[in-house]
Amino acid sequence: MALGGGTFTIQNKILPGAYINFVSAARASATLSDRGVAAFPLQLSWGPENEVVTVGSRDFQKDSLKLFGYAYTADELRPLRELFANAQTLHVFNLNTGGKKASCKYADAKYPGKVGNNLRIVIGQGEGYEAEENEVFDVSVYLGSVLVDIQRGVKAVSELRPNDYVVWKGEEAFDVSVGITFTAGADGTAQDAAYQAFLDKIEPYSFNVMGCDTTDDTVKGLFANFVKRLRDEQGVKFQLVLFRYSKADYEGVISVKNGLAGADADPSMVYWATGAEAACAVNKSLTNVTYTGEYTPDVNLTQTQLENAIAAGEFVFHRVGSEVRVLTDINTFVSVTDEKSADFSSNQVIRVLDQIANDIAILFNTKYLGKVQNDAAGRVSLWSDIVQHHNQMQTIRAIQNFDSEQVTVQAGDLRKAVSVTDYVQPVAAMEQLYMVVTVQ
Repeated sequence: MALGGGTFTIQNKILPGAYINFVSAARASATLSDRGVAAFPLQLSWGPENEVVTVGSRDFQKDSLKLFGYAYTADELRPLRELFANAQTLHVFNLNTGGKKASCKYADAKYPGKVGNNLRIVIGQGEGYEAEENEVFDVSVYLGSVLVDIQRGVKAVSELRPNDYVVWKGEEAFDVSVGITFTAGADGTAQDAAYQAFLDKIEPYSFNVMGCDTTDDTVKGLFANFVKRLRDEQGVKFQLVLFRYSKADYEGVISVKNGLAGADADPSMVYWATGAEAACAVNKSLTNVTYTGEYTPDVNLTQTQLENAIAAGEFVFHRVGSEVRVLTDINTFVSVTDEKSADFSSNQVIRVLDQIANDIAILFNTKYLGKVQNDAAGRVSLWSDIVQHHNQMQTIRAIQNFDSEQVTVQAGDLRKAVSVTDYVQPVAAMEQLYMVVTVQ
């Protein structure tokens, strides 16, 4: 008879033998999450309506025609180029609704919008066409002057494969043609309800910064209330970039002051600011960063106006020599209290605090929630992961003077709850120099 063997949960076996458990050594899981993800609603002339589309910077450069209906260099895509100047990923939403699809007798444009009017189908004789019993055609689709699809040796519309630009229809016989144009495509409109639809759709997504280029204060208030609710009630940490909405007075809202030269009410600087804030590292600041975008912002501001802008919690671009730079990386929070100091007006500080909140939440939800027992050993493990995370933050100089003894993980009021007390000191970039020089 064989001796006992296998694995064990507790040491209660009866037969003699070797009971061996193989377990993986604990691996570090308290890692810093990446930044560079933005969310933005835009009025687009191509693309699905009422849907969030996630686009990477590489996809935008390679597939802008397919995704947005224009070549990467087109003026119509300037807002997106500004966003992707820094952002790595964008959750974009088409605010336009009720648009019309362009069409011809063989197909409809895949999406509503005026871009569809640039579509054209060319039908040519396929190889072997001269034999009547073998009438085949080559069907090409152009968007503007760019060939975007070609299918050879086709006998009927029903044989055409779907593509990214048109939806084939009908049973019309093919006629050789140098160009069948699409007509009647029209953009929809951006109603107030579309902004709410965007917020409803975007809520489950993860991102660092949301932007909105509206000039309507009612819509701005809607977005500001959205970020407050998610940050304060649900613990979802991100910031919002708006145009001239400093009255938000909240660390989660950034208010861009500058319009464009010759167009003071144009909110286009919001695009670059959104992408730059989303991509700014947890141990960096946008203070004094050079604006490298395509717009010409209005930077005709006096020293007094710049000082007043900072006091009002406005994110300002200003001129330094021949360059345009960010004056200081701040948000709209100005109502300082004993519980919330002026540090909360610094976007660098908020990035650090948001990073900690998001990373520890991910750590707990993936490694501990429902998986680790709430006993002394389990709480020590959680404490160790939090300390490891903060040590990483200190290594990259995002926080300083971290003392692991100030982190406590204790049993909560309920058996399933844990209570954590944590102290951190964010690091800020140098902004002011006070120097006394003694002349001998």
